[in-house]
Amino acid sequence: MTEFRHVTDELSVAPQISIEDVAEAKRQGFKAIICNRPDAEDPAQPSAAEMAAAAKAAGLTYAHIPVRGSPGPAEVEAMRQAVEAAEGPVLAYCRSGTRSITTWSIGQAMSGARSRGELLGLGRAAGYDLSGVLGG
Repeated sequence: MTEFRHVTDELSVAPQISIEDVAEAKRQGFKAIICNRPDAEDPAQPSAAEMAAAAKAAGLTYAHIPVRGSPGPAEVEAMRQAVEAAEGPVLAYCRSGTRSITTWSIGQAMSGARSRGELLGLGRAAGYDLSGVLGG
């Protein structure tokens, strides 16, 4: 099973999850899954369509918000909206989890929902260094 890294009560991030991990996400109480990985980035990864079908079968909502390189304003806003619209905890994933937490944290910083210091601490606690993105 892929490690789900708790960031806040609303968000956890993970490296690439498998179809089987979707059922585990449901079991752990997640209500939505967000994929920040472009399709076919790695030939072995499940496609967004396969993951969406698995999420639907498990009763979870699913959003595909692919991020190539650094997230832009459109990806940041889509991520913010998807997390906000979720009716409970969200599991976001990409290859390593970095794009997921980065995209989310930029939105949090821009909206003023969380301070840079708080976001840096949340990132560190989850195993991610956000200082290159958020400063500090």
